[in-house]
Amino acid sequence: MLISGTPTRTIRRLDDAVEIIDQTRLPYEWTLKRLVTLGDAAEAIAVMRVRGAPLIGATAAYGLVLAALEDAGDAALRTAADRLIATRPTAVNLHWAVQRMLARLLPLPLAGRVEAAWAEASAICEEDVAQNRAIGQHGLELLRAIGAKKAGPINILTHCNAGWLATVDWGTALAPIYAAAEAGLDVHVWVDETRPRNQGASLTAWELGQAGIAHRVIADNAGGHLMQHGKVDICIVGTDRVAANGDVANKIGTYLKALAAFDNGVPFYVAAPGPSIDFNLADGGEIPIEERDPEEVACIQGRAADGQVVSVRLTPAGSAAANPAFDVTPARLITGFITERGVCGAGRAALATMFADRAGVRSR
Repeated sequence: MLISGTPTRTIRRLDDAVEIIDQTRLPYEWTLKRLVTLGDAAEAIAVMRVRGAPLIGATAAYGLVLAALEDAGDAALRTAADRLIATRPTAVNLHWAVQRMLARLLPLPLAGRVEAAWAEASAICEEDVAQNRAIGQHGLELLRAIGAKKAGPINILTHCNAGWLATVDWGTALAPIYAAAEAGLDVHVWVDETRPRNQGASLTAWELGQAGIAHRVIADNAGGHLMQHGKVDICIVGTDRVAANGDVANKIGTYLKALAAFDNGVPFYVAAPGPSIDFNLADGGEIPIEERDPEEVACIQGRAADGQVVSVRLTPAGSAAANPAFDVTPARLITGFITERGVCGAGRAALATMFADRAGVRSR
């Protein structure tokens, strides 16, 4: 995507290091950070300097490269893989990328592993870009169909951030919106703030602003009201993991949006690249749900009047908080999936047909 007119990706190689955008500083500061060691990569994933299932996977792949630079032996690589996988349990792309890297590297002689690791991590990134671009084109047709039936802007509601900041480039849920804007369609995006980390208010809104796309940030609880009053034409969200039956784990609050959409007859689509689909899990009840630090709920970050970025406490002293990071939306509430291979229904048979080459393969 373009940042101040410059083509930019979320992650790239710099000699024997990796450079990322530190997303914990957005939208207030544009900060690039070098990852030099395995520990740097693991920390970046754990504290969400990088976030979004596809970008987590890409960062983990490069994390194994950085580990191999220190020690490319079997034991060291397996230990590094375990450390990376433990950082974020819900997003399946992380496990997928790490296992793919191991499968490529472990059969090789020691001397060839570092070079092969760089090449494989780069391939994962390039495939991610191609997948997301294709998701954008398939989703564009859904938006075209809506636009052909109404006057005025196509109103899209999204939750959390599933734009290019959540991937290597293009994004998942936002890719159709970017494609629609490029095609000249009149689009407007309702941006859920997405408490507790406010990825919608801080990241999605920033992305759309950079792209010049009309949008408005709303409180998370406003979506149902807008749907009741006919102000949402379609919901498109991303995903951290899709079970074989079509149940979807995504940022906390997605389930409530799907319920509201179902009740109001609003199409609800999930943009899901193939690596986010986990055919090893029968249904959403098997998806591990990450429980994050309660301080993310108790406090909020923002820019003060003096320009300083500060964290302030929202809750009374002594009040406990809980912080499940994801919820599971049942397939029955989902209109369909937008994948790099096309749009399909939300169910076991539809997914197995779309990804027939993967549906019967169990990797663990």
